[in-house]
Amino acid sequence: MTKSGTSRSVRALWWVRPFAAALFEESLPEPGPGEVLVRTLCSGISRGTEALVAAGRVPASERERMRCPFQAGAFPFPVKYGYCAVGRIEEGPEALRGRPVFCLHPHQEAFVVPLAAVVPIPETVPPERAVLAANLETALNALWDGPALPGMRILVLGAGVVGACAARLCACLPGTEVTLSDRDPGARALAARLGCAFAPPPAVPSGQDLVIEATGSPEALAFALDAAGEEATILVLSWYGAGAAPVPLGGAFHSRRLRLVSSQVGAVAVGMRPRWPHARRLAKALELLADAAFDALLDETLAFADAPSRLPGLLREPRRGCLRLRYEP
Repeated sequence: MTKSGTSRSVRALWWVRPFAAALFEESLPEPGPGEVLVRTLCSGISRGTEALVAAGRVPASERERMRCPFQAGAFPFPVKYGYCAVGRIEEGPEALRGRPVFCLHPHQEAFVVPLAAVVPIPETVPPERAVLAANLETALNALWDGPALPGMRILVLGAGVVGACAARLCACLPGTEVTLSDRDPGARALAARLGCAFAPPPAVPSGQDLVIEATGSPEALAFALDAAGEEATILVLSWYGAGAAPVPLGGAFHSRRLRLVSSQVGAVAVGMRPRWPHARRLAKALELLADAAFDALLDETLAFADAPSRLPGLLREPRRGCLRLRYEP
């Protein structure tokens, strides 16, 4: 980042066409009253959503609702998108300078935002792990939507970052029996690190109190319905973008009185909403990241300068962990 006159030149990551990214320079203003300048340390790639964005598969009906904070451009392209940034306050109130913070901001070397948009990272949470805050916030909201309760038998379909976050939170509830399921047998080791049992999709246990579908694949809904117990809830945490979801709602779906429920992080779960604004929920997610088990969800780290050349290919790969971008000090 260089300073020239009253502006600074920084680079930001933009998607310009399907699976083609570029770094564009833009100027930052001086922070005004109530604003801070944050120099980015690292940012996380929320693989499911950002792969859909990179592919240009955000449905026209959802383009306004899917805008992230401080997004520039518009879907499908060109668009500056992302929401897992960790940095240090470089300019702002004296008492906060140098503090590590999390911000829902696209991938960019530095940015100026209102002070209210950043959340201090607890001292118990390494900044590298804090990139998971948005994913964990999504999972926390899902447990509230379920709801997931102590003693339940819970099946989580999909060992991606959000599914694994949900599985870990469920496993920490007293008396729960949590099974993580994924088509990749390599997820067995991840399940063990998260304190969960593991089962491949053909062998998922039945009679579950709650099934959380987090595969990103609508075909998994059939497994979810079969695994649910009488009057159980199937919580759809996946977002399929522009894809169709063939849901088998015939057979015993009605006679077993199953509940098919959606969960989406844009709104706080209904039962918590009167007391929990978004900022409180995000702060709680950061606090929960003191659990070192979440390190199992961190994947490869890329230099920010290499993102345009490497990220498109990595988003096409069936990887589970959270990719991170590393910025120059």
